[in-house]
Amino acid sequence: MPPSSTDSVAVVAESPSTGSLLPEPSVAEPSVNGAPALESPRRRGPSGRPWSGGGREELATAVRRLMQLTVTSTPAPGVFADAAARIDGLADALEAEVPEDAEQPVGRFAEESVGSEELATLTAAMPFDMVVGSCNPLAPPIEIWFDPPKAHGRVVFAPQYEGAPGCVHGAAIAAAFDIILTAANVVADAAGPTVELSIRYRKPTILGVDTVFESWVTEVTDRRTFSIGRLLQDGVVKVEATGEFVNMSRERINAMHRDRVAGAEDAGKAVAAHGVDTVDTAETADGAQAGADGAQAGADGAAEADGTAS
Repeated sequence: MPPSSTDSVAVVAESPSTGSLLPEPSVAEPSVNGAPALESPRRRGPSGRPWSGGGREELATAVRRLMQLTVTSTPAPGVFADAAARIDGLADALEAEVPEDAEQPVGRFAEESVGSEELATLTAAMPFDMVVGSCNPLAPPIEIWFDPPKAHGRVVFAPQYEGAPGCVHGAAIAAAFDIILTAANVVADAAGPTVELSIRYRKPTILGVDTVFESWVTEVTDRRTFSIGRLLQDGVVKVEATGEFVNMSRERINAMHRDRVAGAEDAGKAVAAHGVDTVDTAETADGAQAGADGAQAGADGAAEADGTAS
């Protein structure tokens, strides 16, 4: 049985340029089957920072469509080569606009606050996420909404996510569960980096079929959060997942967003040396947590700190 807690949740992403909180976005009204329609953020970010305004979401949508057609179309000879040449030309034009510091780790998070009354816009805080990000063409993207204490998701996996013939690749499903379980952790106000994710594939997940997820938290300790979830198609449970996560306060999460921009390289070294869970002082917590958010090394360091990682 899922837990009964319905505590309010606030997810905050800070400005990578100043660290200050920006105005909260508006919320779209509920739509399909009671699931909130996610409102796409349209504002521009600071100069040189990737953000979702100015047609970036439209570009991601077009590239996502191109990815699908790359694996499904059967054109006449020469069409693929011509398309590749033209796309290379577009890529060259965009490459000229990449900031000089783009090779360095930078925060690619929304500059907005998402409060408990605006849970439907959680994904707007992660526009470049590879699972839910509207600005990332790798993302299906999965829509997420909340019915505390549960988190829910919905997606139709397209052909580019194929593994076995006609079926969704297991890696795509695992990536989806990582964020779906994290969403449940957000509801419980106990989110943080992933320590362990276990997936049980009970039945094949079919491409092109409406796919729903649900997840909830089963236990929260001072250091860890434990969650479970499942994937269903046509009401049939196809996949189950369990996860263990670092229980990190919102203050520490906000600090690592801010300090990731200010000193990501030094922060990553701090995490690798000490692990997330061993950083407890006010002087070192901010810097150590910054690297954990954007690098797997941070999550690995957190797990290794108390011997839970393999």
